[in-house]
Amino acid sequence: MSTLPAISALVVTYHTGPRLHECLYALKGDPDITEIVIVDNGNPPAQQAWIDRFVAGCAKSSLVREGGNPGFGTAMNRAAEKASGELLLACNPDCVIKRGAMGPMVGAVQDAPRPAIVGGRIFGLDGREGRGARRNTLTLWNAIGLGKWALDGTAEPDGPVRTGAITGAFFLIRREDYEALGGFDEAYFLHVEDVDFCRRAIEAGGSVTYQPKAGALHYTSTSDAPSAVVKAHKAASLKRYFRKFARTPGEKLATALMVPLIGLAMRLRS
Repeated sequence: MSTLPAISALVVTYHTGPRLHECLYALKGDPDITEIVIVDNGNPPAQQAWIDRFVAGCAKSSLVREGGNPGFGTAMNRAAEKASGELLLACNPDCVIKRGAMGPMVGAVQDAPRPAIVGGRIFGLDGREGRGARRNTLTLWNAIGLGKWALDGTAEPDGPVRTGAITGAFFLIRREDYEALGGFDEAYFLHVEDVDFCRRAIEAGGSVTYQPKAGALHYTSTSDAPSAVVKAHKAASLKRYFRKFARTPGEKLATALMVPLIGLAMRLRS
C-alpha cells in the first residue's frame, strides 16, 4: 500500500498505437498510482475496443470519450475534472513510467513554491535524456537563437532544480494548483500548451521544477497523425504563445514583425 497522497494519472490518447498498452499497464501495475483517467480523443475502432477491455479489467481506471478530438489541452482539462486524486500526473500515452518515480516527484512538489509543477526525466530507448524535458522560459529571443531554450544536452543535475519549463509529457501537480491556474489554455489545440502552463505558474509566484530522479521511457511521435498537420498546429500554437506573452511595446513590435514568419520557418525546416 502506497504511503503517498492519492495520485490520478491523466492519459490523453489519439491514434497512439500499441505504445498506449505499455503506458497503461505500467500505470496499472504501479502501487503509487491511485487512479487512471483515460481520454479517448478519437482512436480507430480496434484501439477503442482494446481501451474498453482495459477499463473493464482495471478497477482503478475510467474513460472519457465524448466523440471527436477537442485538442490535447481541452482533453487534459476534462480528465482533471473527472479525477479524484489530490495530485495529478500528466502522462503521455507513449510514456512508460519507471517504478518508484512518484516518490521523488511528490517530494519535489511538496518542497516547491506554489503553484508548483514538477517534471520528471524522460528518456529514449538509448537511455539518454529526452528532448524538452527541461527548458528555459520560452521567449521570442531564445526562439530565434539569441539565447538558450532547450537544456537537454547540457550537464544533467543530480537532484531537483528550478527551471523555466518542463515537458507536458510527464509532470505532477496538485489538483488545487491545477485548478488555480485554470488548467491548460484550451485555445491551443496541440503543442506549446505545456510551455504556456509553466510560464503562468511562474508568473503567479509559483515554480517549475525538474526532478531527474523520477523517470519515464518516452517513445515520442507514436501517433499516426500526418506530420504536416502536426507542424501546422505547432506553428499556430507558437504564434498564439508569443502574442499572448508580448507585454512591452518592444515585445509587441518584435512579435508583430517576426511571428508571421514562424509558419514559413517550420515549413522550410521540414
